[in-house]
Amino acid sequence: MVKYLGSKRLLVPAILEVVRSFPEVRTVVDLFSGTSRVGHALKGAGYRVFANDHNAYAAVLARGYVQADAERWQADAERLVAELNELPGAPGWFTRTYCEEARFFQPQNGARIEAIRAAIAKKGLDPELEAVLLVALLEAADRVDSTTGVQMAYLKQWARRSFNPLRLRVPALLPRSPHGAGEAHERDALEAAARLPADLAYLDPPYNQHKYLGNYHIWETLARGDTPEVYGVARKRVDCRERGSRFNETRGAAGAMRALLAAVRAPRLVVSFSDEGFIAREEMEAMLAEHGPVRVLAHDYKRYVGAQIGVFNPQGERVGEVSHLRNTEYLYVVG
Repeated sequence: MVKYLGSKRLLVPAILEVVRSFPEVRTVVDLFSGTSRVGHALKGAGYRVFANDHNAYAAVLARGYVQADAERWQADAERLVAELNELPGAPGWFTRTYCEEARFFQPQNGARIEAIRAAIAKKGLDPELEAVLLVALLEAADRVDSTTGVQMAYLKQWARRSFNPLRLRVPALLPRSPHGAGEAHERDALEAAARLPADLAYLDPPYNQHKYLGNYHIWETLARGDTPEVYGVARKRVDCRERGSRFNETRGAAGAMRALLAAVRAPRLVVSFSDEGFIAREEMEAMLAEHGPVRVLAHDYKRYVGAQIGVFNPQGERVGEVSHLRNTEYLYVVG
């Protein structure tokens, strides 16, 4: 799966252990699905998963990893990935924007990303199969990028991996849950909470001011298949300025969380949050206690690599030092 700020890769075993502690749970709704790492793990554990995220790239990842089933799409995906891997590059808008005006990818890889994305669009595939191929493309691009893991900026010198040739791999598709087909949704979290009842809700909202769309704007462009107006050194989509979330606001985060909890249609809750977030542990526990008994599991982790190397301006100049190297991830369990 793609490198991701806030990834729950290390926390997945603990999340699965918590969900398994409720033997009556068959369905789980993940309202901020991101890369679908958690949703994919839950599907693999046999749960029916409803994944949701308001960003297009996250909805594509969920459609590929949560909604698409291996028994239906594995053979087609293998055939089409082999076909797409033979395509030559076709440089155009994407290559110019992200390989020349910016330096996120080597031009030869950017041209192949561009050619493969266009070929997928032309095939008119079933949305699930198209999502599987787009996931393969996103992950292939991620393996040859030149960043610290976010697309706010690119490295001054090319990353070693950026010289590797782009090559697609079939994503790790899973069989359908015995409790029913998974679903991928692209809605505001509040709307999705009201529309998607489940036995348990997993909530992993943004912690602080860092906006996922700005950090992964290239994935958004590849998922949408568009050529947006861009700005700045990182050539971000202009809608990064317009599309926001109350969870990214110091004063709005707590209110957004209360509204979400009121809308959720699930008797059990698992909330993932960080000690770097806008909502302190005491406040989070107090608002969750209104919905049932609360227990808290704390996990200490090294911060993501981009937070360990210092603070840099858009010109790549170091302008600040790292304040701390570790953080605590909380799992709040309600019910």
